[in-house]
Amino acid sequence: MMTMTTPAWFAELQEAAQAEYESLPMPTRKIESWRFGNIKQLDFEGFTPEDQTNITLSIPDLPEGVICMPFEEALEKHSDLLQQYFMRNTPRLGSEKFAALHKANVKGGLFLYVPDDVVVETPIEVNHSLSGSNKISFPHTLIITGKNAEVSVLDRFGSANNEDAGLCIAVNDLIAGEGSRLTYCALQEVNLTSRFIQINETTVERGATAKAFTLNTGAQWARNESLSKLNGEGGHSDMLSCSIPSGTQQFDQRTFQHHAAPHTNSDLLYKNSLHENAKTVFSGLILVDEDAHYTDAYQTCRNLMMNDTAEANSMPGLEINADQVKCSHGSTSATISDEEIFYLRARGIPPHKARRLIALGFSAQAVDKIGNEVLESAAFEAIERKFATL
Repeated sequence: MMTMTTPAWFAELQEAAQAEYESLPMPTRKIESWRFGNIKQLDFEGFTPEDQTNITLSIPDLPEGVICMPFEEALEKHSDLLQQYFMRNTPRLGSEKFAALHKANVKGGLFLYVPDDVVVETPIEVNHSLSGSNKISFPHTLIITGKNAEVSVLDRFGSANNEDAGLCIAVNDLIAGEGSRLTYCALQEVNLTSRFIQINETTVERGATAKAFTLNTGAQWARNESLSKLNGEGGHSDMLSCSIPSGTQQFDQRTFQHHAAPHTNSDLLYKNSLHENAKTVFSGLILVDEDAHYTDAYQTCRNLMMNDTAEANSMPGLEINADQVKCSHGSTSATISDEEIFYLRARGIPPHKARRLIALGFSAQAVDKIGNEVLESAAFEAIERKFATL
């Protein structure tokens, strides 16, 4: 827990969160939100919190009024804003126990506030590095955009070395204010002995657009829970992901598109390229509230099976309680066809390189939707690093 001039409200919050963590049961595969999940990965015995955070911020010249600083510093200097927005939504996709553990131990991360009508042209970059054997990190990202503001953030997660087994339990609060544009890109490249949990809570107000992209290439096991709630008319949410597991890596993805207001739209595209004995799980739900008429919501999960030994489990879902809506959901799993390989071989490309090019093109479809050249370039570079190991 934090000790340096911690506000009373935050200390009380952490104390309550610790009690909540201890009272909540461990997940089991009998629970729908952990169906097909690997419960064995939830044994954190022997892990202790990091002694110090290993986070660096790359902050460009910022317009007047923008607040951008480490989370602990913001807790001291802008306690009122944190009290208003910090983890105000209750997690509901299965990791409630670990969200409570995060809240009780949060340390490190980013606080970013962009006031009304301010546009931050250059992306802000955050680098997290897991270090130390059997250490847990609890970074928190809190981004708030005011009315008609605009900002983009690149969140990188890596490891100090390839040997030490680490654990990261990260939580994001992304609040897109009225008419604003918020773009968030997370690149998860921790080492293959580590585990990773990220809970992403996005709130979209009237006329706002929020884009959240997640890339998974590292970790022996990773679980991503992404929730987007559209609170105001004209709100738009893009939920994007690209995962490239190989070896025995396992990636578990749970999503929730919540339309709480009419005339809102959301678009989810998850692309998984599975190699060797890798495994993925996708479970997504679109919920349209009773008054959320004229909703457009789309949910698509695509799996490219690069080996017969890979396994992909997908469970898309819809719950519609309003009229005049356009909603669709679906998931497909496919392999590379002989015709595709033949086409490229006829142009002098060897089979192994042909398969790699097809898989790269498959992943690119999600990256291209980010809509920011800097973030897209960073994502493509991370994908290239992964494919260089295959």
